[in-house]
Amino acid sequence: MAVRTAVRAAVVPAVGAPLEVTGIELPEPGPGQVRVKLAAAGVCHSDLSLSNGTMRVPVPAVLGHEGAGTVLAVGEGVTRVAPGDDVVLNWAPSCGACHACSLGEVWLCANALAGAAGVHARRADDGADLHPGLNVAAFAEETVVSAACVLPVPDGIPLTDAALLGCAVLTGYGAVHHSAKVREGETVAVFGVGGVGLATLQAARIAGASKIVAVDVSPEKEELARAAGATDYLIASDTTAREIRALTGKQGVDVAVECVGRAVTIRTAWESTRRGGRTTVVGIGGKDQQVTFNALEIFHWGRTLSGCVYGNADPARDLPVLAEHVRAGRLDLGSLVTERIALDGIPAAFENMLAGKGGRALVVF
Repeated sequence: MAVRTAVRAAVVPAVGAPLEVTGIELPEPGPGQVRVKLAAAGVCHSDLSLSNGTMRVPVPAVLGHEGAGTVLAVGEGVTRVAPGDDVVLNWAPSCGACHACSLGEVWLCANALAGAAGVHARRADDGADLHPGLNVAAFAEETVVSAACVLPVPDGIPLTDAALLGCAVLTGYGAVHHSAKVREGETVAVFGVGGVGLATLQAARIAGASKIVAVDVSPEKEELARAAGATDYLIASDTTAREIRALTGKQGVDVAVECVGRAVTIRTAWESTRRGGRTTVVGIGGKDQQVTFNALEIFHWGRTLSGCVYGNADPARDLPVLAEHVRAGRLDLGSLVTERIALDGIPAAFENMLAGKGGRALVVF
């Protein structure tokens, strides 16, 4: 297959190895494929998890899964988009045929990552095959993806901001509205004020939560959290659950959303939830993060503990809803971004995530 001029991309050469910004050669789009020029790509904690081995990915790979850009070319049989169209990348397209899809649970599609193990491109310097991390390989100036991995950018959404719709906002909004099903007047605690946490706070505000408690290890994030909708801000500690109960008439919150993926944070979120409340885990933790409960407390507290994959969202259904919130001024995409960087800035953005600094870093091409 013919290749075009090399573009620059951030490549993880091996699990645990530092990212390398290098030239890659992309093929022309084949049947059912689309070539996209990226406008922006968000740096998500999942990318860090892929690079360090918490989540498995074939390597070497081009990472990045939260992006938006403009269609440059389409392959044979593609009719849903055309060159010049602005699109959001959908890293987990549903097949529509597996058991989960038949139940309407498209976020659990068994074939969503079927394309991630294939060869995406070649490294320009040595010709090594490269895999697309989470299907879309958005940490690149251009990418070639399945047509199922693109959705039109809704009217009125700036293209760079639209990148955030592809993961952080869908996940945070879905955690509140689809997984936890927060009702007007309920109380909510959000653990972790990164990009997804900030989106979750905004979603809780949109849902009409009466009290929204943000919890993070960093005092510097309080202003971000309150701007997103937090009514209270706590620095994570051994007494966090007790402090949340004190803020809620000694009951605990109706809903706790954990956006960190650490055993201690999941356990604290559980303990911060009222009797009969809901604890939703969005954060992706490693296999070594063991959370323990005793049988009596599960009975006594009557709480619901649930995982949340991609916000339990259906991008085709939810993107227009999110866009309407943006156009109405209820959802502020730009406020999620605390740093705009180039490709070369991704390793530093990973370090900031590890240190608990900032919200979303956005690669702007």
